[in-house]
Amino acid sequence: MHNSDALHQKSGKTNFEIIYDMEDPREYFNTLGSFDYCIPRHGQRVFSELIEARRANGSANGSGEGRTRVVDVCCSYGVIAALLKHEITLDDLYARYGSEELTGLSSEELAEADAAFYREHLKEAAPEVIGVDVARNAVSYGVRSGALDAGFAENLEEEEPTEELRRAVSGTDLLTITGGVGYVSKRTFERLLECMTEGPQGQIPWVAVFALRWVSYEDVSETLSSFGLVTEKLEGHTFTQRRFTGDEEREYVLEELAGMDIDTTGKEDTGWYHANFYLSRPAEESKIPLEALLSL
Repeated sequence: MHNSDALHQKSGKTNFEIIYDMEDPREYFNTLGSFDYCIPRHGQRVFSELIEARRANGSANGSGEGRTRVVDVCCSYGVIAALLKHEITLDDLYARYGSEELTGLSSEELAEADAAFYREHLKEAAPEVIGVDVARNAVSYGVRSGALDAGFAENLEEEEPTEELRRAVSGTDLLTITGGVGYVSKRTFERLLECMTEGPQGQIPWVAVFALRWVSYEDVSETLSSFGLVTEKLEGHTFTQRRFTGDEEREYVLEELAGMDIDTTGKEDTGWYHANFYLSRPAEESKIPLEALLSL
């Protein structure tokens, strides 16, 4: 499949839906790579720093002991999980999935090769990463490849979580999303937080989210506050997500942002999507400013 065949316009914004649930991630990386998709790189750095801050706070898994438990929503093939758990970069993954060496492998053979690759590059203090996504093939691949420690193909917008998911995410330290807000709403957050806080291992996680600047985070923030979480937006800094696919998408986004009175100078008007970053923490843990936790 050629890159241009893997996407189409939908309401002005390019729809990449077809590449999100394939048998393996090669087309995902080849298509998104052609538009310099880079938000996982920012996620790797920011989430890793938050994991260290959480550990330093003595709150990993509620006791400061054991592996930090991360739940990545809209996890796709486990890209964020792969980057958080292993001594690799996003560029390494682009090079890997675009290499001629892997072109002839079946999806099953690729999953086996990936599992060996990830074992070789596993970090000494790797977090445990659990993925949640509606894309069944992608989640299955993430688990089989070893990128994800566990994965659940569940639509929490429409259905209650299964008992298996409830047990798996109880006691989560960090809930992450790099690009799913707008596809998932406050309902998904609410259902996950209910699971994470129940039972003997239950605790209030930190919630770390990148959201495109044209997507409102207000409803989600209000829902998180009902669980005692205080949400901070990182001020004065945005993060590139990917380049626009063409003039049609660029003009659509610029018009949307203009209607929201958001200044696009030096950001979207240069041809890139930009995302805001939000961190939600329990009030007693939010005394340290968000900026102090990150090396920007």
